[in-house]
Amino acid sequence: MSDTLNVVCPDCDAINRVAAARLGDGPICGVCKQPLLPGTPLTLTAANFDRHVGQSDLPVLVDFWAPWCGPCKMMAPVIDRAAEALATSARVAKIDTESEQALAAHFAIRSIPTLAIFRKGKLIARQSGAVDLKHLLDWFNAQTA
Repeated sequence: MSDTLNVVCPDCDAINRVAAARLGDGPICGVCKQPLLPGTPLTLTAANFDRHVGQSDLPVLVDFWAPWCGPCKMMAPVIDRAAEALATSARVAKIDTESEQALAAHFAIRSIPTLAIFRKGKLIARQSGAVDLKHLLDWFNAQTA
């Protein structure tokens, strides 16, 4: 990691420069004054996807899901806990494949839940199926090391 990172605000989408050493200090957005790393999943849409995935220096873990999907519902608390655990090292986000069909098609999402990791706008890893928190974090850490 470099000394200073671009972190996109989850509330106003402003790009903020944050010292890497200060990520654990609860940085706030310079524009809207909201927490930059709230430890909760961010909802991504076609409108904000490129900004959050392409402009952030933090890796982004994306959960492609749908409201009718049983395994996706089982994964929801795991995704919430992953967002807490990774709050100072990554952004955790969710994409509803029902309402964001173009994004799901763009990434050829054929089964859900599908987890994908992006770094600087590039897809670096993906896996399908529900997993527990330990396996999710182990997989994420192995892919981003």
